[in-house]
Amino acid sequence: MNGDVHHTDLAAADRHATLWARWALAAGALFAALSAAVLTSEASLRPGDLPVHRLLLEHRTPGVVSALQTLTSTGTSVYPYLAAVAAGLIAASAAGPWAAGRQPAVRAAVLCAAFAGWLALGQTVRFTFMTAIARSRPPAEDWITDASRYSFPSGHATTAAMAAGLLLVAVFVRRPRACRLWVSLTVCWAGLVGISRVWLGVHWMSDVVAGWLLAAAWTFFGSAAAAATGLVGVESDRAETTQ
Repeated sequence: MNGDVHHTDLAAADRHATLWARWALAAGALFAALSAAVLTSEASLRPGDLPVHRLLLEHRTPGVVSALQTLTSTGTSVYPYLAAVAAGLIAASAAGPWAAGRQPAVRAAVLCAAFAGWLALGQTVRFTFMTAIARSRPPAEDWITDASRYSFPSGHATTAAMAAGLLLVAVFVRRPRACRLWVSLTVCWAGLVGISRVWLGVHWMSDVVAGWLLAAAWTFFGSAAAAATGLVGVESDRAETTQ
């Protein structure tokens, strides 16, 4: 019986690794296409960048600006790493075959380090693309928050979406049938952080979309690697085999 369950776990891991790898390739292809479009455009703007920029600038109020400035601060600094560590703690109870015989504290420490490290590496990848593409930001007179370096892809949008992606993966492998609320809240948070960067005047909308696409590709790639190497398991598959 244990051998059958173990075999089913391995098959499920392979199935999820394949699926996540396909999604990573799809998101990566879209990110590459958008990057190429920005690089080959004379003004480096995409359809919708200027209209969305102007629309949001016209709808700034003191209350909205204050809320956006608070929200946007959660997309950087320590906050995304706290989310990554939380994801590691959640996923620790659904750790894959490598965890057999290891203490819970060891499993949790390894997964927290893996999730936080993957986020840090993703930020390095984002910085590399940003430097290579070197897209200018919107006019500085439109800014109502601090910003530095180049614009594409948005650092806040990318980092928040990566952190949200790690949380979603952790919730999925741990308790997929009870994750709807957390999925909704996490997606809304990452989405609003990205929108806040456009509303505050420091990014074009396509910067934010590129950040979301890069984050999706990076998260799915990491998920595929984690499933294929047995770093995480998918609890629902194991549960279903025992029902």
